[in-house]
Amino acid sequence: MASISHSSVAFSGTSMASDLLRSSSNGVSGVPLKALGRARFGTRRRNFTVSAKIGKAKKHDYPWPADPDPNVKGGVLTHLSYFKPLKEKPKQVTLDFEKPLLDLQKKIVDVQRMANETGLDFSDQIISLENKYQQALKDLYTHLTPIQRVGIARHPNRPTFLDHVFNITDKFVELHGDRAGYNDPAIVTGIGTIDGRRYMFMGHQKGRNTKENVQRNFGMPTPHGYRKALRMMYYADHHGFPIITFIDTPGAYADLKSEELGQGEAIAHNLRTMFGLKVPIVSIVIGEGGSGGALAIGCANKLLMLENAVFYVASPEACAAILWKSAKAAPRAAEKLRITAGELCRLQVADGIIPEPLGGAHADPSWTSQQIKIAIFEAMDELTKMETQELLKHRMLKFRKIGGFQEGIPVDPERKVNMKKREEPVVDKTPDVELEDEVEKLKQKILKAKKSYTELPESGLNEMIEKLQNEIEHEYSEALQTMGLKDRFVMLREEFAKARTSQDELLHPALADKIAKLKDEFNQRLSEAPNYPSLMNKLDMLNEISKAKTISERTKATTLKQEINKRFKEVMDRADLKEKIEALKAEIENSEMSTIGDLDDELKEKIVKAKKEIEFEMAEVLKSLGLDVAGVESKAMDLIQETPVPGFQSKIEELNEEINKGIEDAIRSSDLKSKIELLKLELAKAGQTPDLESKDKIRALDQEIRQTIAEAMNSSELLEKFEKLNAEISESAESSGGLNGSLSKESPKENSFEYAGPELELN
Repeated sequence: MASISHSSVAFSGTSMASDLLRSSSNGVSGVPLKALGRARFGTRRRNFTVSAKIGKAKKHDYPWPADPDPNVKGGVLTHLSYFKPLKEKPKQVTLDFEKPLLDLQKKIVDVQRMANETGLDFSDQIISLENKYQQALKDLYTHLTPIQRVGIARHPNRPTFLDHVFNITDKFVELHGDRAGYNDPAIVTGIGTIDGRRYMFMGHQKGRNTKENVQRNFGMPTPHGYRKALRMMYYADHHGFPIITFIDTPGAYADLKSEELGQGEAIAHNLRTMFGLKVPIVSIVIGEGGSGGALAIGCANKLLMLENAVFYVASPEACAAILWKSAKAAPRAAEKLRITAGELCRLQVADGIIPEPLGGAHADPSWTSQQIKIAIFEAMDELTKMETQELLKHRMLKFRKIGGFQEGIPVDPERKVNMKKREEPVVDKTPDVELEDEVEKLKQKILKAKKSYTELPESGLNEMIEKLQNEIEHEYSEALQTMGLKDRFVMLREEFAKARTSQDELLHPALADKIAKLKDEFNQRLSEAPNYPSLMNKLDMLNEISKAKTISERTKATTLKQEINKRFKEVMDRADLKEKIEALKAEIENSEMSTIGDLDDELKEKIVKAKKEIEFEMAEVLKSLGLDVAGVESKAMDLIQETPVPGFQSKIEELNEEINKGIEDAIRSSDLKSKIELLKLELAKAGQTPDLESKDKIRALDQEIRQTIAEAMNSSELLEKFEKLNAEISESAESSGGLNGSLSKESPKENSFEYAGPELELN
């Protein structure tokens, strides 16, 4: 082979250096391209030089072995995949609900070790224990709760997308990149064949250990991943490859960078595009499918789910934190969300369930993969028979039928106001020992406060009472549940809420009888409830704390009353106030008037002035004790207010007569008269000890009678007369020295000017 001995080669004329690179196989004029790579080319024309240097290419980072096996399963190109078998066996992970099975496993291992050490035959015992284990495993996995299925779907050893793909495909080539500068490892795409049929595969890829999870971002794609999937969708649509997607993600990656790069736009673009693809699409949920991150590759003609997979709009933990402010309510949220394969098939969101072995897909990944392969063939055989327009319509109708509804059924008026039922708050049960310790500490504080004559810990008492009330309510609910009365109680509560649309409506006798029977049955069987001792213990503690609070409040009120009376006495014993009151009494006696209304205006003004001065002093006393005074009215003020202004007595009496006449006319009406007779009858039936039903009827009738009379008296003519007379009296009273008039029907008490202390309304 020829070689170049010069470090640079110059060419004249019009030939360019690029002409020498026309053939990478034959070289240039017999010179190999490898040799040219170490040379420097140049062309000189009129003192103008173009030089090019070909550097040595970098070695690829692909995991290509030194001696690739051409007969490897999946073809020689599978050597390019980063996904390799794990060198170490994954650690066994036991979920919380699987821990009872560990005891049986341990017994089996112990018996086998004993047989090996002693040489004795324990085959019968081992077979018996293994049968028990298999039966326990079957019982456990055939009655899984939704939150337990969530735990299985998130199991660290659960087979991933690539595990299933390599198990079911004959050949698989992974395709990388979104053609925009990035390759997201959380979404894997590629072309593969199953029994000679070619498909486009794409799916979320989680890691099998911590290192892989970090590399794969725990299966949470960025916008680059969804755009890579979009590129492969267009590629499959162009070449006519059916698409199979595998869903296994907690959701799209929700960091700041992803939002800046258009996470929502990328998902929305995928949703829109998938509804227009002209090839069959089958989606399989192999783990958890979270929100839009799962739906971005899940708009398919068929949505299949593994038996223990879950598909949700929000994780149970997030839902519980939003609705009940605690992630501890996740089991309840998982049940309400209906996220399991069985529930979603009943709701027609999913189209089929792929079985898993007992213990979950991680117990036998190969068997699970074969079940997925069978399900893919069944779905594709059905979809490939459809024409393009029929396929598109089938995909559209699948999503249009989600969320069924019924028309022409009347809705309960109450439910229109609030369609969502009020959920009972999740209460964490406090152990009895812990409650007793808290109550005992509170008792010690109360005793200490009594001995030192300090204030009792009122806030601590209220908190403990509220806590005990919540605990007792929880105990009653638990007792109802264990006695099997919970459903009846809930049903009766709903009936009661519907029947009592208003507080004054009478309760139906049949419903009242049901409530009474349930109450009697509950009281009779309460002692049989398992939590009866705990309930009674908490009731006793509540009674003790309530008594302590009552005593505290009484002591505080008595002390406050004594202090107020003491201060008031000090005020009234002041020499200046005594002198003023004695002088006023002397003036009233000297006036020789029989009633206060006959006093002259000057003396009335003196009385008002003295009253205001005393009220001011009393108010200052109350403020000094830290009390907010809402109103202070003395008996002296009552006397003045009860004294009608002269000249209006006849008008007041005339208005009272009209009012009494109106009441009599209303009572004579047949409707009201019948109600009064019915009320008398109910009172006679009820006797001295009326029951609950009688009380309800009497209360409702009384309210109806009062309302009818009020409506009858609410005439515009009477109201106008009352307002006019009240205005005239007020105007006359103000002009006579600041005294207020009143339309009270009671006559004032004569010669009774005695200040007996103010009437208080404390906030």
